Amino acid sequence: MKRLLIATGILVMAAMSCRKYDMPGNIPTTNPILENMVRGADVSWLTEMEAAGLKFYDTTGKQTDGMQLMKDINMNAIRLRVWVNPVNGYNNTADVLAKATRAHALGMQLLIDFHYSDSWADPGQQTTPAAWASQDITALQTSVYEHTRSVLTALKEKSIIPTWVQVGNETNNGMLWPLGKASDHMDNFALLINAGYKAVKEIDNNIKVIVHLSNGYDNELFKWMFDGLVANKANFDVIGMSLYPATAAWQVPNQQCEANMRDMISRYNKEIMICEIGMPATSPVATNYFIRDLYTRIHNLPDGKGLGAFYWEPQAYNKWQNYLLGAFDNSGKPTFAMDAFK
Repeated sequence: MKRLLIATGILVMAAMSCRKYDMPGNIPTTNPILENMVRGADVSWLTEMEAAGLKFYDTTGKQTDGMQLMKDINMNAIRLRVWVNPVNGYNNTADVLAKATRAHALGMQLLIDFHYSDSWADPGQQTTPAAWASQDITALQTSVYEHTRSVLTALKEKSIIPTWVQVGNETNNGMLWPLGKASDHMDNFALLINAGYKAVKEIDNNIKVIVHLSNGYDNELFKWMFDGLVANKANFDVIGMSLYPATAAWQVPNQQCEANMRDMISRYNKEIMICEIGMPATSPVATNYFIRDLYTRIHNLPDGKGLGAFYWEPQAYNKWQNYLLGAFDNSGKPTFAMDAFK
């Protein structure tokens, strides 16, 4: 999602949507299919929010550490983005290490999300870090390798080994533009992925490497990208997706996403991770049903290849950074949306 922050007013649950989603109804207290699935949150904003003085509270109103609160609402995995040389320091190696240490102390699995940029990387922008801007494709491969290895080495020195690493973030058209732009240089994009893959596997061969695209409902995009990467001998273990449906129309994107996940498994025999999800914080009931339905679809994928999902910045509240798709209310408490992870 990143800097394409949602500023449009998305419809709240209304009579025009399926009436069975208007109220929580008879939802079980816990969902047994979640026990062995990834139940994750990207909380990369956490340290920045804390520095700004924001507090977090459980549903009873008790102030709670933000990372601990993720654990308390049944999350078992944390996703953290990495930027190369961010202006304000947040999401650099030191900041990632601080957050990862907290998650690790709580026994949570870790997904490290390399943007290979100094700021947001997403379908609309994949800006090469300033320090790498003049490099050719050979030098860029070295930079990707060294940056990836450096961050993961810092984690390993703290006895933290991620379970997954994303080589690129929402790379619908590659990364490190222009040289890694997939529509122009799919071969280069594959080389860059392989540079990151090599660094990851040298740290620990058990870490799974994810290639992540947005628009998990868009089968044509995924076929184009992964056919191209396979043809160019890119190495990866998991196909990652983002999914941000509209409040009143999430059912069709979920169906399309399931069809896409099944097709990806059939074509490439890879595991699937939903790396980002989100819906408006003002629609917790719809969000709860969306998440529950999505988990059912992930769980039912063949051969256990559906891993789970990460909510993107659920703890963002009170229009933090103008982001409206969190899952906390304006008092800093998790909404009913987060009950979908129990």
